[in-house]
Amino acid sequence: MPDPSRVRYLDRSTPPHLSTLIILAGVSALAMNIFLPSLPGMTAYFSTDYGIMQLSVALYLGFNALLQLVIGPISDRFGRRPVVLTGIALFMLATLGCLFATTVEVFLVFRMAQAAIVVGMVLSRAVVRDLVSQDQAASMLGYLTMGMSVVPMIGPAIGGLLDDAFGWHANFWLLLAFGALLAVLVFLDMGETAPRKDASFRDQIRDYPDLLTSPRFWGYNLAAAFCSGAFFAYLGGAPYVGAEVFGLTPSQLGVYFGAPAIGYFVGNWISGRYSMRFGINNMILWGATLCACGMLTQLLVFSLGVQSAFIFFAFMTFVGLGNGMVIPNATSGMLSVRPQLAGTASGLGGSMMLGGGAALSAFAGVALGTGGTAFPLIYIMCATSLAAVGAILFVRYRDAQLAAAATR
Repeated sequence: MPDPSRVRYLDRSTPPHLSTLIILAGVSALAMNIFLPSLPGMTAYFSTDYGIMQLSVALYLGFNALLQLVIGPISDRFGRRPVVLTGIALFMLATLGCLFATTVEVFLVFRMAQAAIVVGMVLSRAVVRDLVSQDQAASMLGYLTMGMSVVPMIGPAIGGLLDDAFGWHANFWLLLAFGALLAVLVFLDMGETAPRKDASFRDQIRDYPDLLTSPRFWGYNLAAAFCSGAFFAYLGGAPYVGAEVFGLTPSQLGVYFGAPAIGYFVGNWISGRYSMRFGINNMILWGATLCACGMLTQLLVFSLGVQSAFIFFAFMTFVGLGNGMVIPNATSGMLSVRPQLAGTASGLGGSMMLGGGAALSAFAGVALGTGGTAFPLIYIMCATSLAAVGAILFVRYRDAQLAAAATR
C-alpha cells in the first residue's frame, strides 16, 4: 500500500494530494448539476417538452452507471492515473459536442458522453481506499466529500446566474474550461496508487461474483443507493417544481437548488469527525434515519397545506445531511468487503447507485409532469429514504450473525 505521508504536491511520482482528489470529484459533481436551472429554458431552445429535456439528467446518470462497470476493473489492472486522464479528455470532447448541438437528439447523445468524467468520482474514492484502512477511509472520504460538497452548493447558483446573463451555453463553456484545468492538475500531481496487475480484463470482470455474493456488499450498496436515490429524484424533479409549481426564475432556482448541499457539507463533516469513533454502521443508520424523518415531516407539512418554495427546498437539507453521513461510510463499507478489489467495488457499487438514480430521476420527471404539484416527488423521496433505513438494518443484522458465528 502506498504511503500517504510521502505525498508531495504537483509531484506525480507520489500519490495525489487530497486537494487534487477533491477537485477531481468536484468537477464530476459540477457536470451533473450546474445546468439544471437552465432546463426549462433549454426545453424552449430545442422546441421540445420538459420530459424529453429532463432526459439530459436521466441518460447522463444511466450512462454514468454503465461506465462504472468497466472503469473499476480497468483501473485495477492498468492503474488510476491513465484512466482518469483518458476520462477527462473524453469529457472535454463531449462538452464541445453539447455546445454545438443543433437538435435535442444530438445534445442528448453528447450529454451521455459527458458521463466519462465519472472517472473522477469513482477513482478519487478508490485512491483513498488504496492509501488507508476501512475506518480511516470512511473518515477521509467524509472530508473528501465535504470539500467537494461546496460544488453542488454553488454550482446551480452559478449556472442560474450564467443562464440569466449569457444563456445556457455559458454553463458548458465553463465546464470545458474546468476540464482543461483539471487535465493539467491531474497530469502534474496524480501519481499512481494501484499496483499494476497482470490479470486480463476478463479476469477482472470475473471478480464481480465475489462481490455480488456478499450480503454485506449488497447491504452497504443498497443503503447508499436508496439514500442517494432521494437526491437523484430531487435532481430530476426539483427544476420542474421550482419553475412550474413555484414560478422561480433560473437564478432564483439556482440559489434554492443548492439547499441539499448545505446539509451534505454538514453530514460529511460529521462523517469525517466521528466515523472512526462510532463506526460506519451507526453513521449510516443515523444518516438514513435523518433523511427519512426529514422527508416524512415535509410530507406532513405539505399535506396540511403549508407550501412554499422556501419550505420545499429547506426540507431538502435533510436529504443532503443524510447523504453526507451515509455515502462516505457506505462506500467505505463496500470497498472494504474485498479490499483487493477496491476499484472494482467502487465502480460496481457506483454503477448500481447511479443506475437506480437514473431511473428515479426519469420517473420523477414523468410523475411531476402529470400532476402539477410537488407531491409525486415527495412521495418518491420518502419511499427511497425509508428503504435506505431498511438496508442498513439488514447489514447490522448480518454483522450480528457473523459475530455470533465467530464466538461458537
